[in-house]
Amino acid sequence: MHLLRHEEGLETWSATLETVIVLWIKICATTNLDDARAALDAGANALGFILTASPRQITVRAAADVSRQLPCTTEKIAVVVNETPARLKGLAELIPLSGFQLQGDEPAEQLPEFRRALGLRKIIKTLQVRELLADPARLDAYLAQRKSYDGILLDSGSAVARGGTGQVFDWRAMLPIVERIKEVAPVVIAGGLNPENIAEAVRLFDPCGVDVVSGVERHPGKKDAAKMRAFVAAARGAQPKTGKPGSP
Repeated sequence: MHLLRHEEGLETWSATLETVIVLWIKICATTNLDDARAALDAGANALGFILTASPRQITVRAAADVSRQLPCTTEKIAVVVNETPARLKGLAELIPLSGFQLQGDEPAEQLPEFRRALGLRKIIKTLQVRELLADPARLDAYLAQRKSYDGILLDSGSAVARGGTGQVFDWRAMLPIVERIKEVAPVVIAGGLNPENIAEAVRLFDPCGVDVVSGVERHPGKKDAAKMRAFVAAARGAQPKTGKPGSP
C-alpha cells in the first residue's frame, strides 16, 4: 500500500482503503536488512523502525541505510516516543520515511503541530488500551483532532513498556471502543498478536490494519521468517471478502 498524500482529502488513508481489498499489515521493530526483506517477502505492507529506547531499537544511521535499500513502495514507519515536531521533521530529512507512529504521551492538542511539521507523511497515533479502558472519555480529544492524523493504533502496553510486550489486551471489553473509533478514523490493532490469534482478531475487530512485533520474532530484535509468513497468511485469510477492507 503506497504512502497516501494528506491533501488527497481528510479521508487520506480512509478514502483509499475504501477501494482497496487489502488488510494493511505492519511488521514492526525492523533492525536489519535481511529481516526487512523477509517481511516484505512474507507480504507485509509496512515496516516499523523503533527510534527510541528499546531492546529492538535501531540507530538513525542504520534505519536510513536499511530504508534506502527497500522498494519505494514499501511504507517505512518510524516509531517514536515523546519527541518534538521539530525533531521528527529532522529525522524525516535523514531517513526516507513514509510516516511516524507516535507511541508516547503526545497530547491530542499537539497533533496539529505534528501535521504541520511532517506535511504529507503518515501520522499514526498509538493509544494504550489499558488507559482507554480505565478512562474511555480520554478518547474524545483524539477523535476531535482527526484532521491531524491518519489512523489510531491500539496497543496493550504496560507500566514499564509502551509496546512489544507480547501481551494481549481484553478484546471483548475493548470492542465497543474500537467500534467508536472506526466511525471516525482507521484502526490498527496491535498487542500480543501472533500467527495463532491474528485470524480471530481480524474477524472480531474488522480493522483496517494490524501490527506485530514479538509474535514473529525468534528473540527481541531478530525476526523469524516462517512466523512472518504464517502471520500474514492467517491475517489475510481471515479478512472479510466484502469488496473493501475490513474497516475504514
